[in-house]
Amino acid sequence: MSERKNSAAPIRPAAGGPRGRAMGPRQPIHKETVLRLLSYLKPFWPRLLLVLICVVLNAIATAAAATFLGRMIDGYITPMLASSAPDFSGLISAILRMAALYALAISATFAQARIMAVVSHSVLRKIRDEMFAHMQTLPIRYFDTHTHGEVMSYYTNDTDTLRQMVSQTLPQGVSSLITLVVVFIAMLQNSVWLTLIVLLGAFVMARVVGKLGGRSAGYFVKQQTALASLNGYIEEMVNGQKVVKVFNHESLAKEEFDRRNDELCENMTEANKLGNILGPVNNNMGHILYVVLAIVGGALALGGVSNLSLSGMAPLTLGAIASFLTLSRNFMMPISQMAQQINFIAMALAGAERIFSLMDEKSEEDNGYVRLVNAREENGELVETSEHTGLWAWKHPHSADGSVTYRRLEGDVVMEQVDFAYVPEKTVLHDISLYARPGQKVAFVGATGAGKTTITNLINRFYDIADGKIRYDGININKIKKPDLRRSLGVVLQDVNLFTGTVMDNIRYGKLDATDDECIAAAKLANAHDFITRLPDGYNTMLTGDGGGLSQGQRQLISIARAAVADPPVMILDEATSSIDTRTEALVQRGMDRLMQGRTVFVIAHRLSTVQNSDVIMVLDHGRIIERGSHDQLIAQRGQYYQLYTGAFELE
Repeated sequence: MSERKNSAAPIRPAAGGPRGRAMGPRQPIHKETVLRLLSYLKPFWPRLLLVLICVVLNAIATAAAATFLGRMIDGYITPMLASSAPDFSGLISAILRMAALYALAISATFAQARIMAVVSHSVLRKIRDEMFAHMQTLPIRYFDTHTHGEVMSYYTNDTDTLRQMVSQTLPQGVSSLITLVVVFIAMLQNSVWLTLIVLLGAFVMARVVGKLGGRSAGYFVKQQTALASLNGYIEEMVNGQKVVKVFNHESLAKEEFDRRNDELCENMTEANKLGNILGPVNNNMGHILYVVLAIVGGALALGGVSNLSLSGMAPLTLGAIASFLTLSRNFMMPISQMAQQINFIAMALAGAERIFSLMDEKSEEDNGYVRLVNAREENGELVETSEHTGLWAWKHPHSADGSVTYRRLEGDVVMEQVDFAYVPEKTVLHDISLYARPGQKVAFVGATGAGKTTITNLINRFYDIADGKIRYDGININKIKKPDLRRSLGVVLQDVNLFTGTVMDNIRYGKLDATDDECIAAAKLANAHDFITRLPDGYNTMLTGDGGGLSQGQRQLISIARAAVADPPVMILDEATSSIDTRTEALVQRGMDRLMQGRTVFVIAHRLSTVQNSDVIMVLDHGRIIERGSHDQLIAQRGQYYQLYTGAFELE
């Protein structure tokens, strides 16, 4: 195990846990989140303008059809009832005109849905692109303190809530608002008295919606964080299922899952319990209002009360009442729809806040200005070239006079009095000083947690030091651009990561422009060629599930070949042979010896047999170098290395 995992900042509690990001049921959604989310719609304003036109057409057509219903009753149906020889030609013409209005409304709705489908998925694509691009800039510390499942939840659950909001809730809200305005004007055109009754009913409905919706919104926020916590735990258990079974922890794993699942269930129940009440409450209030309007309208008509409208005073006719009842339905329906969308709005904004929290995470700082370039020698001087020559140089610009100097990359690494802590209150490395001359092999030995992997992480600048200096070819590594620094380092980690693709693709990951012959040569160097050729499709064998079909040793051999094809001047081998059996290790060691020739190499190993030929062996204990020297020198000192080598003291 790497001591970094023991010394790093503690893993924060899962979201939704006792100390997680869970929010109370009444925590408001920030206005900045809404404005930021709407900003993603700006590039699509021409299409959104078409959607707005469709919404207006739909609202006008719906209101006009309802108003036309009253005219049809008063102008055609009522006179026909009193006629002994009714003429249906006018009625048929009126029905066709009404059908045309509804057809217009249907066409506008269809066009609106098609356009918003394109807009919503385009917005989500842009958000996912930005989220993933920003994630690549985050420091290693972020991934040390967030589970993979929690990070994945941003791309699945949270973005899905945004999809529903952008494609359905947002256009539905705009449509409802415009419909309310258009229908309200149409109701005033029919009857001011009945409109006042509708407004009273709408006011009561809005109060109920505000009360229930406000309570449920906070629970939807908690639901999203609890869901991320559960996803993180599931991902962890799936990856560690063998360990769970080996140590008979099935019951404990189930208990922890039940606890997190119960927490999610509780939040979802509270959120949906309140949210699901809104629909029935609004529908029943709409039914009651419909009955009240029918009774009041009938009473006004029978009582001969003059009807006030935007057109003036006139008797309240049967057609006007029928038209108004339809309009009242059209007026209350958007309110009911908006009430039901509150749940989706709450979930979407909760997801948006989580997504934006990831986007707002501070990127890895890089103030370096020294670049790594291909070079060639001309008249004894280094000259930059775009071709790959195998000769690398540090390009050092000087701001004072604008000149540029080149220094050959040799692999000289020096650490001077370095202190480091993952968290301020716990120092991991104390006054570390060492040097590795070009071509030297430096080995780190010590118990787990002694600080071995931390040193190599600092050389890579996965973390920045608190005190001291690290120089690479005489250049402070803080002045070197991080991508250029890491391009000069080849790393073989204890934990192997293989990607979905062919074996050849995974080897080429170390150098994307490597030819097939170069990849095969690297595999031969790592002694991986023989087992690869025995695979079903050789180098074209597809690997999935992190190379689950391969043994741990075979996966490590591919990882070593991947580092070999990069051909870096400095190699870091972090327990590179820990997963390989003794016989294979002997083969790999010979390949690695060839790989390490002419390179500066840092080796971390528990097997002391793999470091005996190192130029310098450093023994670490609790973040301090307590012994240093060659194998023979340390054996002669009869100190801790001697005890480790002879078996008097074993590594943890």
